[in-house]
Amino acid sequence: MKTKNIYKTFAVLCLAVLSQGLQSCSDFLSIEPQNEIVLENYWTEEKDVVSVLNSCYAQLENQDCIRRMMVWGELRSDNMTTGSGTYNNLQQILKENILETNDFTNWQSFYQVINRCNTVLYYASDVNAKDPNLTDSELRATIAEATTLRALSYFYLIRTFRDVPYVTKPSKEDSQNFQMAATPFAQVLDSLIADVEAVKEDAVRSYGEESVENTCRITRWACYSLLADLYLWKGEWQKCIDYCNLVIQQKIKDYEDAYAKNPTTMTVELYGEYPLISETLTGSNFAGNAYNEIFGTGNSFESIFELNFVTNQSVTNGAVSGFYGSNSNRTGQIGAPTYLFSEVNTGQNKYFEKTDCRYLENMVEQNNKVYISKYVNQSVSFRTTSTSGSTPNVTSSARTSAYANWIIYRLTDVMLMRAEAEVELAGDVAEGAVLTGEQTQHYRNAFELVLAVWKRANNKRTSNTGLPTFETYATSRTAMEDFVLDERQRELMFEGKRWFDLVRLSRRDGNNDRLIEKVLPKFQENTSAIRIKLSAADVLYWPYNREELKQNTELIQNPAYVTDHTEQNF
Repeated sequence: MKTKNIYKTFAVLCLAVLSQGLQSCSDFLSIEPQNEIVLENYWTEEKDVVSVLNSCYAQLENQDCIRRMMVWGELRSDNMTTGSGTYNNLQQILKENILETNDFTNWQSFYQVINRCNTVLYYASDVNAKDPNLTDSELRATIAEATTLRALSYFYLIRTFRDVPYVTKPSKEDSQNFQMAATPFAQVLDSLIADVEAVKEDAVRSYGEESVENTCRITRWACYSLLADLYLWKGEWQKCIDYCNLVIQQKIKDYEDAYAKNPTTMTVELYGEYPLISETLTGSNFAGNAYNEIFGTGNSFESIFELNFVTNQSVTNGAVSGFYGSNSNRTGQIGAPTYLFSEVNTGQNKYFEKTDCRYLENMVEQNNKVYISKYVNQSVSFRTTSTSGSTPNVTSSARTSAYANWIIYRLTDVMLMRAEAEVELAGDVAEGAVLTGEQTQHYRNAFELVLAVWKRANNKRTSNTGLPTFETYATSRTAMEDFVLDERQRELMFEGKRWFDLVRLSRRDGNNDRLIEKVLPKFQENTSAIRIKLSAADVLYWPYNREELKQNTELIQNPAYVTDHTEQNF
């Protein structure tokens, strides 16, 4: 169905019916509505609610959504550059030449998720009154799921476009007025927080022991993770920390429960007080285990929420195979700057220590170019004893089909969110100033969180040799911010996080200076012009698509993208 504007992206969704029941996580996420019926005959039974809730997840798994998670969240950052056969829309973004005609300014796929969620939220209560099979507790859990998915979708939009039209009712008929001005970033952010706060305790804690649905559907821990992220962007540091702690404490409990049952089969161990999957299993000389569980198999111990793609199902993750690479072609359309990978083995790389497993898991060098291997590989293995002097030989197995899961939140992301909030909560510390006791504690908390993530990646179980030291970084807020930000870059590389992290940093700084210094080295030409361009606050966000401006005359184009030839609404 060709749509006219963002609000009518799925106007007949509420007419869709799904005859199959919920069998498993793969069924839940792979089945979409199959046909249309008269509205009056729909929304009468529990299965009608399940049907459209299924479609919310299915739409979020749509490749247009995942491609935008990649491109919006990462492409403009210092992590990405051209790959093999990079098509023009991607090339122009990588050149910071983003036009309102670029297809990646099209936000329709996320508004489709939003409209489906709005549809569930609008009609589910009516079904509860008609069908006793939809109990009050199930209704509340359904509302929590749909509300959180909607908030997540809006969160992607505001981080990308800043101000966006904010609508909370479904489009039901063609006669509705869909002209709407963009709602300011801060107002949308506050609304998202209020919405998720209102439903968080209604979200399901667990769909069953060992159930894969605990990571591929919204749980209470996914709500908490999203709230932590929202509060991090709002600058409410203690609330961010509080929600991070709820997630971390639950993971610690999960570890303790699993250890009590069968400690001999555990692949998770404590790094400080934090349970993380080991890179190298006890008694082995080969690393890669953490990658294999988190990204290869998926739905790991560390996962909180990820989009699940089940082998031999009709829905595949072509975004990964197209942009990053596949079994038949490991050179995807997006690559990585060579400076991320070069000279790690000699100790001269400023991003990775030569003991860091992640550069070998995230990237591969071919023909003097660096390509992304995260998500592409099903498994990796390399000797931990050969991480000095020369680059270790990596044995890898690429996926034979495009079924890589896509992770939205995982434990180390939450740990590093808390670390960032701890640094900011300490307040400003002048270079060389003596820290107060409270500031020292906040910095120490942040340092220990980062250190745990770093130790896992560098296989530092017990040895203190080569560890970062607290005294090196606890000299100023800037030093600690960079310490956390650098670890987020290494840990979450190519997961759709880096550009958003840099935008959040710039919003906090009130200028783009640090963002520019991090991003500029990837450019080989026109660096002076790009420096000037990136210095404007408005340019951190994307332009509205030209067709949206035509359809919605209330939208006003981002000033950074207004030219003499821009079709502008006033």
